[in-house]
Amino acid sequence: MNGTFHLAFVTTDLKRIKAFYGRFLGCKEGRSADSWVDYDFFGHQLTIQEVPKLIRTARIYNPKSNVPGDHWGIVLGMADWKKLRDKLKKVGHPFFIEPRTVMKGEVGEQVSLFIEDPDGHAIEFKAFKDPDAVFQRG
Repeated sequence: MNGTFHLAFVTTDLKRIKAFYGRFLGCKEGRSADSWVDYDFFGHQLTIQEVPKLIRTARIYNPKSNVPGDHWGIVLGMADWKKLRDKLKKVGHPFFIEPRTVMKGEVGEQVSLFIEDPDGHAIEFKAFKDPDAVFQRG
């Protein structure tokens, strides 16, 4: 089966989040109301809802890396990943985890970078050396 992924999360400031996903990342805005907005995030649907208060728990990291367990993201083609990496560097946007190569020399070798949105959601952007290795087992 194929489908479009849907991810919903909250913000305390819809205007600020629209500036990040819409203007900064360039995601196309879909349906919206005063308290929520949909975005086309690389062909997938983000629904972001405004709430009066966020209660965040402590971020938990994989003990063998500095990758947060609570993250989401997108797998891009290598050229698009490099273009995004270069844009983030050019505008001086901080990396949550600097661009790097992961699993070097192994099945699933990939480049990865993390940024955070204004509410602290960790977003990973990655690209595989071999695009067919996304679900390949080693």
